[in-house]
Amino acid sequence: MEGELDDEDGTFTNISLADDTADSGTAALYTQQDNKLFTMNCDMDGDMENQVEMEEKTRLINQVLELQHTLEDLSARVDAVKEENLKLKSENQVLGQYIENLMSASSVFQTTDTKSKRK
Repeated sequence: MEGELDDEDGTFTNISLADDTADSGTAALYTQQDNKLFTMNCDMDGDMENQVEMEEKTRLINQVLELQHTLEDLSARVDAVKEENLKLKSENQVLGQYIENLMSASSVFQTTDTKSKRK
């Protein structure tokens, strides 16, 4: 009976004649076509999983690269702002000194002895 040809679809049906009760408790019937389809499905699933993993890796790599470029841009911007800040501090010191010199040269801003005028 093992290896009988199935007239409907032209495939062989494997029937185990051994006592399978020790292994699984029941005997199983599988066609070669079922085995091929199962193997192909496993291969497709594996390929699909690999493709999904590769797409995810590619997406993550692109995201990392984009974040690196953003970080570089932000670093450059921070450096530019620091330079501008130092330049403005220097200008403020120059202007502060200039204002002090003008105030000391003007009689309007001269310190007065308020005690002697009030007496």
